Amino acid sequence: MQESVRVDETPLERVQAALSRERDGGLLQDPAFDHRLERHFPTLSHLFGSLYGSRPDWMDQLAVLVVQSARSWQERPAELKALDAERESNSNWFQSNRMLGGVCYVDRYAESLEGVRGRIPYFKELGLTYLHLMPLFLAPEPHSDGGYAVSSYRQVNPKLGTMEQLQSLAAELKSNGISLVVDFIFNHTSDEHEWARKAAAGDPEYSDYYWIFPDRTMPDAFEQNVREIFPENHAGSFIQMEDGRWVWATFHTYQWDLNYSNPDVFRAMAGEMLFLANQGVDILRMDAVAFIWKQLGTSCENLPEAHTLLRAFNAVTRLAAPSLLFKSEAIVHPDEVALYIDPAECQISYNPLQMALIWESLATRDASLLAQALERRHNIPAGTSWVNYVRSHDDIGWTFADEDAAELGINGFDHRRFLNSFYVNRFPGSFARGVPFQDNPKTGDCRISGTTASLCGMEVDPAEAVERILLAHSVPFSTGGIPLLYLGDEVGQVNDYSYAREPGHEDDSRWVHRPHFPEEQYARRTDPSTPEGAIYAGLQRMIAVRSAAPELAGTTLIPFDTHNRGVLAYQRPASAAAGGETRVLALANFSDSTQTLPAETFGGFLPAAVDLLSEAKLQLGDGVTLLPRQYVWLRVTPA
Repeated sequence: MQESVRVDETPLERVQAALSRERDGGLLQDPAFDHRLERHFPTLSHLFGSLYGSRPDWMDQLAVLVVQSARSWQERPAELKALDAERESNSNWFQSNRMLGGVCYVDRYAESLEGVRGRIPYFKELGLTYLHLMPLFLAPEPHSDGGYAVSSYRQVNPKLGTMEQLQSLAAELKSNGISLVVDFIFNHTSDEHEWARKAAAGDPEYSDYYWIFPDRTMPDAFEQNVREIFPENHAGSFIQMEDGRWVWATFHTYQWDLNYSNPDVFRAMAGEMLFLANQGVDILRMDAVAFIWKQLGTSCENLPEAHTLLRAFNAVTRLAAPSLLFKSEAIVHPDEVALYIDPAECQISYNPLQMALIWESLATRDASLLAQALERRHNIPAGTSWVNYVRSHDDIGWTFADEDAAELGINGFDHRRFLNSFYVNRFPGSFARGVPFQDNPKTGDCRISGTTASLCGMEVDPAEAVERILLAHSVPFSTGGIPLLYLGDEVGQVNDYSYAREPGHEDDSRWVHRPHFPEEQYARRTDPSTPEGAIYAGLQRMIAVRSAAPELAGTTLIPFDTHNRGVLAYQRPASAAAGGETRVLALANFSDSTQTLPAETFGGFLPAAVDLLSEAKLQLGDGVTLLPRQYVWLRVTPA
């Protein structure tokens, strides 16, 4: 790669020379690409240089990366370039109060990509504008980790369809106003990926794609500071290969961590990312972002270089797929989650703290921890958004900060043990019917599996369960960001214990909350006398009200203290562009008894208010009474 160059040549000059040679060879010159290169190259050069600048060939590597991006832009379909231009002029499109997300496994919800296409009319009925299809790339069975052990980023699992069908589906979703979201598993590959196979065969080039060492010297040194993630799967962070070498495998033995200290890996993964963007993918869920950079003597989690790496990938996409967004998946301390959220890093992020504390509030009938989190940890940088959810495909872990809990007189360790016991029905009087994941009965340590309906007690008391389900969803639908439904939850789907008979799933209880499409339950969604119909009608009302309320766009949230631990409250202000005079005051009673908030609670507002959900008019001077598990969205005017 190294050529004869001037000693004082700048990175931009090196890149321009490389582009000139490529254009002589047939690469088309494009003013749009050149304009974005002029705008974004300084950022890309700085970031790439900070990662790889100690290498003598770093400018050549950078030049190859830019040429690669130019070729990807040249191959980008015209309709996607038009979308790029549209979203560049409306960069906050994803902060609309009309955004609604849905997530599902293709095979379990619709059998195939063509089956997903057939469900588009339902998605439109529901109001989806964002569809996350869980991992659908080629992955070996049974060692697929639910699709998170990828053996090819350019092939769809043949049981689901083809890449051509995915591209066609993406286009049809777009024509119906729905953005496509897929997982980008970029911390590791399957050990059956072509790169891993070559590494296992001893190819020195591809051995450098992974963290492979000839003996235990370096693994032992790293493991002095690195925690075990799945100790029941394998001890430490390394596993021994068949030829005696040791390879880093943070998660399962068949998932080998990529070595991003090698710029070849960065360029290879940038190529995979741009390929997916050119198939019509709108958002990439960046999996396991906390683990992507390794450094001896550290925990190898949440290192500064992880953020640099994400920003560098972002800079690449600004050149060749400028409308592509990143969504971070970081199930770490709340302070660390927030660090990944930035317009130049991950524009949207899961909100695991809010999710966990919704369940904590349901169990305790006390919203104090959730209110504290909304006050301290909700507001994020302009140009970014939360993805708020009641549950996901994954287990529930209690991610609140111990120091936050301690301020409220709560011992974090003991409280997590209580929550685990409560949600797996080991606590007297629990309504929940969850299933432990990675259970340790001796210590009380586990995480929680279960559908929303089962965790809310659908098998115990359907009427109360419906109230809990809607109460839980009222929070992500009103706090600001993109509300995300795990499809099937909107009709009250319960646990499916048949997962234990499925090859490869029997030891992973998370499959209990990944059931197959509940056709009979969907058929009852229009009958409000059924639990399915009651849940569906309640969610549809929230969706309709939210999309019509300008106060519920964006993410800005203002705390509100009810002086009542059972009642959660917060304010959502209208933007200046929307008038800016009104607010939505959300109140949610997490207790099992009627709660009355006295008039003085609302002294900062004019007396007249209206509940947007029921359209009932209220006089705040009379106070507000909430029935058990009732929630209201009051349009109010500050006094």
